[in-house]
Formats: sequence, structure tokens, C-alpha cells
Amino acid sequence: MPVSSERFREIFGSLPTAVAVVTAIDENGSPRGFTCNAFCAVSAEPPLLMISVGKASNTLPALQTSRAFVVNFLSSEGVDASQIFAGKGQDKFTRTRWEPSAVAEGAPVLTEVALAYAECRTEQTVEAGDHLLIIGRVDGGTVFARDPLLYRKGSYHFLPQPAAL
Repeated sequence: MPVSSERFREIFGSLPTAVAVVTAIDENGSPRGFTCNAFCAVSAEPPLLMISVGKASNTLPALQTSRAFVVNFLSSEGVDASQIFAGKGQDKFTRTRWEPSAVAEGAPVLTEVALAYAECRTEQTVEAGDHLLIIGRVDGGTVFARDPLLYRKGSYHFLPQPAAL
């Protein structure tokens, strides 16, 4: 018998996860985005990653029509952005500075709060329960010298960069 959704959340909530904001541009040219902690590298050759998007996400239609997105992996400076993009509000981008991606159809890049970002084009979409798994080819990206933002048991945590050897 499967575990309850509460137990499932408890199990995965006990693990520290990195935090990202996934962004895209909708069919009207407006930016959309959501906080995501379900993503992973899929392949190095070709470079592919996977994000998990709830079917009820307000960002999903933009991801489906644009077929391009940015995964903004948040740094310790990204707590506010994580909280803003976790909500359903429509004014997320009026409270967050961003730049349009030259690679991912103008999808927002959150350069001021990102640890790194990956600019992607959709390769494949797979239905998985109440979510869609979107596999994207990474066509661009950057890494910044910042500390990563982690989330565990309802709280944010910070992991300092290791000292140089």
C-alpha cells in the first residue's frame, strides 16, 4: 500500500535540497516563474537536465508554449526570491530584478540571486502523476562564486563554499 501524501512529504522534507526558480516567457511575452526543488542532471553528453512541474502551476503553460526555460539555482542571497516565486501572485517579476536570456527565448535570468543558471530548450515532456517532467537541453549557463541555498524541514539553510586548496 502506498504511503500517504503527508508521509511522502515528511520523507522528502527530511532531506536537504537545493532551491531553484524556473522561468519562462508566456505567449504574450510576460515572464512567468515558480520555485522548484525537484530537478536533476540527466546526461552530460548531450547536456540534459530535468525539472518537475505541477500540472496546476501557473508557469506550466509558458513552459509548454515557449519550449525554453531557465533554471536559476539560488544562492544564499535568494531566500526572498524563493519565497516570492513559491506563491501564486502575478507580480513576482515586479519584485525581482532579472535579465532576459539570449539563449532561452528571453526567459528571466536572476543574476543577482543565482548561484548558477542553466538556459534550456525543451527536449521531452513526460507525464508523472500530478506533475510533468520536462527534460531540457542545456544550451547556456553561468556559475557565480556564491554560497548555495538549501531547504530542509520548512527552513532555509546555507552551505558555505569550501576553502580553496
